[in-house]
Amino acid sequence: MSEETLRVLEYDKIVRLLAGHTVTEPGYARVQALQPLEDRHQVADALAEVAEMGTLFEDMGRPPLGGCRDLQPALRHLHADGSWLPAEDLLAVLSSLEAAGACRTYFDGKQAAPLLGEQAEGLVACNGLQREIRDSIGQHGEILDSASFELGDLRQSARQLRGRIRRKLEDMLHAEAFSGVFQDSIVTERNGRYVVPVRADHRGRIKGLIHDESASGQTLFMEPNSVLEWNNELQALNRAEQREEERILRRLSARVREQRMVLEQNQALLARFDLRAAAARFGKLCGAAIPQLADQPVIDLRGARHPLLMVTADGRVDPAIAVPVDLKLGRDRQVLVISGPNTGGKSVALKTIGLLVLMVRSGLPIPCLSDSCIFLFPSVQADIGDEQSIEQHLSTFSGHLTRLRRIIEEAGPETLVLLDELGTGTDPAEGGALAMAVLDHLRATGVRTVATTHLNLIKGYAATQAGVENAAVEFDPRTLQPTYRLNYGIPGASQAFAIARRLGMPTEVMQRAENYLGDGEKAGLELMEQINARQHALEQELSEARKLRERAAQERARRKKLLDEFEAQRQGLLEKARRKGDQLVRDAERKIKELLRQARETGQQVPEQAKLVSEVRELRQDLPKGQPVRQSRGRAPKTVKVGELLRIPTLRADGEVVRVQGNDVEMTVHGKKLRLPMASLEAYRPRRFASRKAGGAVRGKVQREGFNPRLMLVGKRVDEALPLLERFLDDALLQNAGELEIVHGTGEGVLRKVVREFLAEHREVAGFHAAAIGQGGDNVTLVQLRKL
Repeated sequence: MSEETLRVLEYDKIVRLLAGHTVTEPGYARVQALQPLEDRHQVADALAEVAEMGTLFEDMGRPPLGGCRDLQPALRHLHADGSWLPAEDLLAVLSSLEAAGACRTYFDGKQAAPLLGEQAEGLVACNGLQREIRDSIGQHGEILDSASFELGDLRQSARQLRGRIRRKLEDMLHAEAFSGVFQDSIVTERNGRYVVPVRADHRGRIKGLIHDESASGQTLFMEPNSVLEWNNELQALNRAEQREEERILRRLSARVREQRMVLEQNQALLARFDLRAAAARFGKLCGAAIPQLADQPVIDLRGARHPLLMVTADGRVDPAIAVPVDLKLGRDRQVLVISGPNTGGKSVALKTIGLLVLMVRSGLPIPCLSDSCIFLFPSVQADIGDEQSIEQHLSTFSGHLTRLRRIIEEAGPETLVLLDELGTGTDPAEGGALAMAVLDHLRATGVRTVATTHLNLIKGYAATQAGVENAAVEFDPRTLQPTYRLNYGIPGASQAFAIARRLGMPTEVMQRAENYLGDGEKAGLELMEQINARQHALEQELSEARKLRERAAQERARRKKLLDEFEAQRQGLLEKARRKGDQLVRDAERKIKELLRQARETGQQVPEQAKLVSEVRELRQDLPKGQPVRQSRGRAPKTVKVGELLRIPTLRADGEVVRVQGNDVEMTVHGKKLRLPMASLEAYRPRRFASRKAGGAVRGKVQREGFNPRLMLVGKRVDEALPLLERFLDDALLQNAGELEIVHGTGEGVLRKVVREFLAEHREVAGFHAAAIGQGGDNVTLVQLRKL
């Protein structure tokens, strides 16, 4: 990937943002050196590792990487013969080894992270070296007495000797014989030797060596002869201690030198983990996902956002401030031409495509929906921005031509080329012709190209050439503001006049500009504005239709759940009643058998037998009736009152009216609330109310009068048509109708599309198709219902 492409696509800014999420020096350096990967398998592995790291974040938090230090300078220093490391560097080695051990434990046995776990097996904790350093060096870099027996003995001897010297000197300071000799009653050190402060005018009263004097010359720091030998001995012990400390550091450094390869491998792995952790953290903040990797040159980024547009002024990442956009370059399209007004988002869309391709190539998740798909283009070439150069005598147009020439020379099959403001900077006719020739050459080479332009000539080229597609940045005609979305299949108007008016250009200037514009140009601009307005309206209608469909699906699911619950309750009650009836029958049979046995044993005569038959009849009368008496069914109510009991045929249950809103009734059924259209309910004759405690006996199929298997939806809006269609299907199912006819008309096709999408999702619809030409053709949809 060329440095020029990385620069114009602002790849370095992404690297800096990512580096801010690292926690170690090696990880920071690894991110700073990040470049797009060449091999597809490397990219796939990197993305998989980031996904695994994100999963571990949610379960266990971030990996314990903080102790990792950059050991490369220290390890390079050990290459020299006789070299050894200071205590601070050895502590850095200890910290890195502890981090390696902690990370190995963090990843060990995690089924959610097989790739990271396999790499973590390469971490070596070097427990023996850790113990040696820990036993020899303290937390603040001091060498401990436990580092060696010799060092401990030397320090013990030195402490004892210092104690004797200090006691000897303190006795002198407080002796009556030396009263008035000393400036202060303190023992201090000069050049590693213990001395006492003697007043200059009493120097002759103390025999010894002068090591220093105060700034005023009034105080002399003297070493009395009485401690001279002891100070000499202390100096010797100090030198021996230093030699022993150096020997210890050399010994530990030799152990580090032996593990140099292990330490370098640990640092590389920990830096890799830090990179993956930073990518997972940054991706979570951006709402990023890992797209599918396509095998052919294709871009299908859904809900994509430019990462840099999410960064606020104070450095926070807020995905909500960037507008998502769908970026598509299909298998059958080699060129995408984006047009529309300035500040509408053309260049941002172009940079978003290029930058997200580079990020995926670098093993980073990108801010888009998870069902997106992208090809790993081996090369990305970009001509974005004004590159005029006074020093090189290049104008804006010359700068573009220079980069275009380089792109043509370097681009090959499976190259992604991004061209901003194609054909501008010179005469529109000549610039447009040159731009179309460049696009022809790139298409013939197998290059995938995304270009932005204002030239109508190039927009027409995109509309007439196979493999080339127009896309327009959306512009709200009511607010005269860009929406930063793309509409595919249509060119975009530059909206220069609209923008000029919004920015306060004088009215007389705008009128004169319109007069200069030819009739053909005016007509073309008006047509383009009408197309954009129509597209905007269709998008709004489609969005509204999707919301209604989702709401209808939720309502159907809720009704189905209630129906299942009521059916389960009904079956439970029936089962309970059946068991009770069976028990009554068994009790009756037992009593009959007992009576017959008594009759046979006693040999009863006819009167007694008649009495026995009478008792059997009485037992039969105690048995429950086989079938309840069915009550007459009611018709759909025209008006209802709160508290009234209505029959819900589809649920085979009664409900109490809680609230009435137009033609919809809100009811409580077995403690659950349900909203249904009044036409789908049945009223009792005479009317019943909750105080009457009407029963809930199971009823059979409802008979409706005047059911028409033909539904007229022509002229209806989507939000009006869907409830009518749902109610129509419910009535048809209640009547066990087989074939239905829905008349929706043609219009712009929105209502037909919504109706057929609804039918496709309905579980009781066996199939549907357009009617024959004689029956209305595509204006009518014939529906076959499943047989009950």
